[in-house]
Amino acid sequence: MQRRILLTGGAGFIGSAVVRLLIEHTDSEVCVLDKLTYAGNLASLASVSRHPRYHFARMDICDKAGVQRIFADFQPTQVMHLAAETHVDRSIDGPEAFLQTNIFGTYNLLEQSRRYLAERPEAERESFRFHHISTDEVYGDLSGPEDYFREDTPYAPSSPYSASKASSDHLVRAWQRTYALPVLITNCSNNYGPYQFPEKLIPLMILNAVDGKALPVYGRGEQVRDWLQVEDHARALLRVLCSGRPGQTYNIGGNSEKKNIEVVEAVCQLLDELQPRSDGQTYRSQMTFVKDRPGHDLRYAIDAGKIRRELGWEPQESFASGLRKTVEWYLAQRHLWCREVQEGKYQRERLGIGDSRP
Repeated sequence: MQRRILLTGGAGFIGSAVVRLLIEHTDSEVCVLDKLTYAGNLASLASVSRHPRYHFARMDICDKAGVQRIFADFQPTQVMHLAAETHVDRSIDGPEAFLQTNIFGTYNLLEQSRRYLAERPEAERESFRFHHISTDEVYGDLSGPEDYFREDTPYAPSSPYSASKASSDHLVRAWQRTYALPVLITNCSNNYGPYQFPEKLIPLMILNAVDGKALPVYGRGEQVRDWLQVEDHARALLRVLCSGRPGQTYNIGGNSEKKNIEVVEAVCQLLDELQPRSDGQTYRSQMTFVKDRPGHDLRYAIDAGKIRRELGWEPQESFASGLRKTVEWYLAQRHLWCREVQEGKYQRERLGIGDSRP
């Protein structure tokens, strides 16, 4: 049976990578449901937007009637739920939107899935999956260099963003236990790669550097993150959707722990090689240290042993290879995709975009 995947947040950074993978490398039919907020950009889906197996509906996941209609029209065999408010700094400045989208939006999708599934034939109920894509930030931070986040690590979120994602994870597990909804949860480490919104660390450093701007680093840049290339993440998500055991959680990491200062220095080194400054100086001279943000977690690190053992997934990119490809992509797209995002052109254009629902 051909998969019909309802994918929320498909115009975002990770979501668009998953959509491109599904359309270009599987026979799945995909319906993208996206509100097109500041982080949603249909230009990230331009390569597949005219494909007959691709459909798009501009919609808020909190819209009960709209989501119910999409379920009835598209009749998905699986749901991949990536739609979320994600930027920590924005959650500190305005937490309400994060509670609304990440908690109530997830509840709405769970309820619509449960009601839809109750009316489907038994064979479809058995193969249906609700795959909830979450973050390692729900675990809080780690104290020692030998500690790692595992699937049974207690939750200890530190920001409004991570608290809202932790809440949504708990809802998904509750719907599995209470209503027997066949769910999957994945918690991933920091993603990077093409099409990432420019306020995130790596694209911000690349674009600020070549524009001659300061490279702001929180505190002393000692925060440690495990970096996961976004196409590697997309492949992991597909592996979990196809082969993961219902009711299980899988942590996805890149096996690439780096301090933020090391990441910025690596970006500068690549730029010195690929696009040297005209004055002969290194891009490191543009680095500046700024006041740390409130509640900034010190270290995240994923133990991805379970997905490796059970599903045979491992990242294909090292941090060095993935970062080089990322810097090259942003340099090539600097005056195209990047400039449109920075100038907000895509946000103005999207106001005239309608739906292409199935």
